[in-house]
Amino acid sequence: MEKLRRVVNEIAYTQDCAKLSTLNRSLLPVLKVVSSLYRVALYLRLYLYHFGLLSKHRLPVPVISVGNLTWGGNGKTPMVEFIAEWLADSEISPLILTRGYAGGDEARMLTRHLLGTPAKIGMGANRAATAACFLKQYGYIDPKSYLFEGVNQKVQSPLNLGQIGVVVLDDGMQHWSLHRDLEIVMVNGLSPWGNHQLIPLGPLREPLTALRRADVAVVHHANLVPEQSLKDIELMMQELKESLSIFFTRMSPLHFFEVGNINFRIPLDVIQDAIVLCVSAIGSANAFVQGIEKMGAFYVDRIDFTDHHSFQTKDIEMIMMKLRDLEGKFGFKPVVVVTEKDYDRDPEILNHLSPFKVMALRSELQIIPRRQHTKDDFRELLKELLEVKWSGAKH
Repeated sequence: MEKLRRVVNEIAYTQDCAKLSTLNRSLLPVLKVVSSLYRVALYLRLYLYHFGLLSKHRLPVPVISVGNLTWGGNGKTPMVEFIAEWLADSEISPLILTRGYAGGDEARMLTRHLLGTPAKIGMGANRAATAACFLKQYGYIDPKSYLFEGVNQKVQSPLNLGQIGVVVLDDGMQHWSLHRDLEIVMVNGLSPWGNHQLIPLGPLREPLTALRRADVAVVHHANLVPEQSLKDIELMMQELKESLSIFFTRMSPLHFFEVGNINFRIPLDVIQDAIVLCVSAIGSANAFVQGIEKMGAFYVDRIDFTDHHSFQTKDIEMIMMKLRDLEGKFGFKPVVVVTEKDYDRDPEILNHLSPFKVMALRSELQIIPRRQHTKDDFRELLKELLEVKWSGAKH
């Protein structure tokens, strides 16, 4: 299955089919048929929701959806965390709804990062049912008590740290059964649209015209993308929706922590002049590896798995072989660096890489100031859009 996923991913992000291997090209007819069936199912589902034959649940609090149009590597979960922290700092208790892929690695990471804040995390495929349970348990704040007085003004009620004020929907763009008041779409700047085809022939979960539903677009990994490419991405999105507000983000590395001792922070310069093996099963491995290369390692090698892949014994054996090869080549032990999401997926299996040192990289999302679009501008825009959308929904 892992090999098939690799092949499909390679096809999806190859612009010129002639560059594919003979084996990969032989899969194209099958993928085209499946992609056509997916398109029919997609439009049928949209039709049913558009004409009310499938119902949308509306919650008594505003819903911010953070989603994407392509699979993996778009920065959805870091953006969810960014928004949740902003709301928590404003003494508004957010409820994060996440489906819980790969056993809930992203949910575990969010739980650790948001520890000590009023943020709550609900996991389950039926996001509406999960939200209903949390709203019943904790109650909710009337949005008028903070939306129309300003999110940045502290509401005096001590219950605000417990009662839910806003729901943040992780990976919500295609989750149409739950009404949302604000739609944020994340775009991977390194590989925005692949071959422009619907899955599984391409990476698109919806046609690009779905961008017209978005209120805000965020180009992620923008620090790793040439200026002209950023302009091209921006122009293409504005051609679809001229009024679309576009921001740019990056993942900023904070520190490492050693597997088995998560509370001990290791400075980033520990890998300067080191031999590093990057191991990851995420949607944008290139961004992860490029970030490690910029930290000054002597040599960086990599082993990539497909997004959400759970490491198996055979994977550990393959990684060990690579580490021994690197040790033999350079004469001293390499270190393994994984992403925090990979650590949270299965921290125990990484211990089997002993005696080699394994570290996880802790990073956070940052808004890149560009064309006067700063972090404060982003927060203010979300506040204004929530006020407008919620007010319009209630009148």
